Amino acid sequence: METGTATQEKSGNLGIAPETLKAIYTQISRIHEVDKAVKAGLSSGKFRFTYWPMTGQEAIPATLSTLVDAHDYMVTIYRGIHDLVAKGVPLKSLFAEMLGREDGVNKGKGGSPHVSDPESGAMLTTGIVGAGAPIANGLALAAKMRGEGRVTVVNFGDGATSIGAVHEALNLAALWKLPVIFLCQNNQIGEYTAIPDYTAAPDFFSRAAALGFKGVKLDGNDVVSFHREMERIVADVRAGEGPVFVEAVTMRLGSHAGIAETNHLDAPALAKAKVEWPVPRTRALLIDSGVASEEEVAAIDAAAKAEVEEAVAFALESRVTPAADMYVDVFGEADFVPRRGHYPERADVLLPEGETKKMNMAEAIRDAHHVAMELDEGVFALGEDIGDPVGGVFKTTLTLEDRWGSERVRNTPIAEQAIIGAGTGAALVGMRPVAEIMFNDFIGVCLDQITNHAGKQRFMSGSATSVPLTIRTICAGGVGGLGAQHSQSLESWLLHSPGVKVVYPSTPVEAKGLLLSCIFDDDPCVQIESMAIMHSIKEQVPAGDYRIPLGVAKVKREGTDITLITYGMFVSRCLAVAEKLAEEGISAEVIDLRTLMPIDYHRVLTSVRKTGRALVVHLATEFCGLGSEIAATINEELFRDLKAPASRLGAEYLPIAYSQDIETAQIPSADSITARVKALMTY
Repeated sequence: METGTATQEKSGNLGIAPETLKAIYTQISRIHEVDKAVKAGLSSGKFRFTYWPMTGQEAIPATLSTLVDAHDYMVTIYRGIHDLVAKGVPLKSLFAEMLGREDGVNKGKGGSPHVSDPESGAMLTTGIVGAGAPIANGLALAAKMRGEGRVTVVNFGDGATSIGAVHEALNLAALWKLPVIFLCQNNQIGEYTAIPDYTAAPDFFSRAAALGFKGVKLDGNDVVSFHREMERIVADVRAGEGPVFVEAVTMRLGSHAGIAETNHLDAPALAKAKVEWPVPRTRALLIDSGVASEEEVAAIDAAAKAEVEEAVAFALESRVTPAADMYVDVFGEADFVPRRGHYPERADVLLPEGETKKMNMAEAIRDAHHVAMELDEGVFALGEDIGDPVGGVFKTTLTLEDRWGSERVRNTPIAEQAIIGAGTGAALVGMRPVAEIMFNDFIGVCLDQITNHAGKQRFMSGSATSVPLTIRTICAGGVGGLGAQHSQSLESWLLHSPGVKVVYPSTPVEAKGLLLSCIFDDDPCVQIESMAIMHSIKEQVPAGDYRIPLGVAKVKREGTDITLITYGMFVSRCLAVAEKLAEEGISAEVIDLRTLMPIDYHRVLTSVRKTGRALVVHLATEFCGLGSEIAATINEELFRDLKAPASRLGAEYLPIAYSQDIETAQIPSADSITARVKALMTY
């Protein structure tokens, strides 16, 4: 606590400098005017968008704005318009974004629930409760690794404290001593459910102590006490003392969504909340303490109102983001977005001449990591048990920690959401993380972080930010004995999620070249690696940096009668089948897709136009598998050229069985591939 002379040097006995108090109220007034303008626009019909009012919570970001600046990072949630205003997002582009206009801060592609403004440090706004906490860790991690002295603040409501992602994030932040403030704006109701009805816990801040770091509970409506305590907290976090959980108690005035009157408080509670409401409370404090006159405060309010009116007028005059822009910002290259009739030809590259070394896939993956980490200090690896001496369950990261140290090769808790969130946050600010998710099945544990955040961020931000994150994961189907939760090939989940690139190598050469391309791509990429061929195939792999371009398939064997289209472990199986078929006079061409998204339809269609027949083979279930998409496209585009309908062959529609007999029978085999080819040859 400040006492004596130090207190007197501030505003009387308030314990805060007059100019600081004025600055806080200025932000409160701006936030209040934004809130009023949005409600007026919605009620009049001028605006059409969803709004989650933050009325009552204005003091928290307004006070924080005097302690952080654009150099510091912030993450917030869909109810975070007040956080965005106080962080410095320009009001003109903020209103234009809320209205879906091309002059919006994110080209009108994200809207109010998804604002990103790197210039002000407002890095991400998520529409998913609690999902921002793991990503904030990544922002803080990047700042710590770079020694930048930044503080990251992640805002969320009390309802988010029930979300598993928040608990994973708290644990990881404590473990790595990250410079992050978990700011729980406790407005005492999670959407429509009051605290006593969704948690038995007496508070939220004490959860930090259970995980080994500091938590505090503060009055989020009292700007003086809140500023005093947050000043210390921000300073400590900036100095490297580790994370802090701040429970800022406030009250939400207004409904969960929309512009309805407060309907979650009874009359006495509502009356009390209005007395504590920071807008009139702080205004009165300025006047009553002599910090500002009534005229000065009125001038602050008038300036805020004028600024907001100008911003609204600007936004309403801005053009609605046109449909012509729909393919822009999905990926860094609009050409990569799949669409009917769009089958661009992309150039392949020749493998470099020179030194090679015989490697299996695990060794080639390790080599790719080494090359990437040598080329770019922003490349780092994170995942469960990836450090030495373990080197990963499949030995794909063996020797990395010994060579590059524990700062760049990071063992993590068993917490997939925390892993991908940290990778996403670090990638948002230009680092190139390589995150390992041990088995492909575990993608389901962190699918939100991959598809809703890493995958959609470029589009939602209008390319204001991108996520150069690489995720490596193993598919163990076809090995036997690992069962239903460690063996599925789930690429279709990812392929149905715009913004995520997917590669699936078939050999050590492909694994290294594709992984390096993924690491240095500016969009999130997932490399799925087949356990069945991880250590079984060896070949000469070029040394140094070489990259296989994404979106380019490869003809692995030429033929004239039928095209076998495949990827991963089935490339070698289809090549073996093709050799046997040749003995019977059937000439099969084999295409290794290598990249599933973006897909190389040009090479596929060129091949099938020549052969007249096509069979797509993969480990994933045949029902709703990638083979269905490819076969449908071939049948539509080449109907008049086909000698037989394009077909597909995948696994039976059931989880991969623990019984080796069932597993062997349920996935494509050399015999079943051969039989399907011969059936197509009868047309």
